[in-house]
Amino acid sequence: MDLARWEEIFEKEISGVASVDDPAHDLLHFRRVVAMSKHLCSLEKGQFETVVPAAWLHDYVIVPKDSPLRSQASRLSAAKAIEFLKSINYPAEFHEGIFHAIEGHSFSANVTISTIEAKIVQDGDSLDVLGAIGIARCFATAGLLKRAFYNLDDPFCESRTPDDSQFTVDHFFKKLFKTAETLKTQAGLLEGQHRVKMMKTYLAALKAEISPNSLRDR
Repeated sequence: MDLARWEEIFEKEISGVASVDDPAHDLLHFRRVVAMSKHLCSLEKGQFETVVPAAWLHDYVIVPKDSPLRSQASRLSAAKAIEFLKSINYPAEFHEGIFHAIEGHSFSANVTISTIEAKIVQDGDSLDVLGAIGIARCFATAGLLKRAFYNLDDPFCESRTPDDSQFTVDHFFKKLFKTAETLKTQAGLLEGQHRVKMMKTYLAALKAEISPNSLRDR
């Protein structure tokens, strides 16, 4: 199978879906998820014919994070992806695996994933919320939701429960660091650890910049 030819079709299709208003779900996001999924697929010996289309089409239906339909986004994406794949005559033998990989990639869907391909696509997408790009996406989303950067009294949740509905940095503690611990592949876990280390370095730098005591000590 000439996957490169198919990828041209997938990218052209998803280019019309990727949100120009949401930097966290623009075409660059899809390209990163595809690149990481292909990397993991190589390391984990997955089936590229399933992983590649699933990665390109994983967010075929984009639902805002604050929408009540958010938990249905991956199933909607999976169903629409299969319709599209049928319309372009992508081999039917891969459809079931692709549907499962897309439906299961989102934690909010609460789907138990059972194939290495689904684990790869989930990790490929999850890793994009971590590291330097994860920080960028987190604050981009905060801007869209008009959410404060941090809590003035306790910016790093040292003595309070994280509330990422109000404070952006809280999202690191409530979800992002936990996401790194739930990655499904060994290669994904190693990459997640590397990205979390960088994020913690960023938080240390942020703490130094917003702490009056730290500034006086310089």
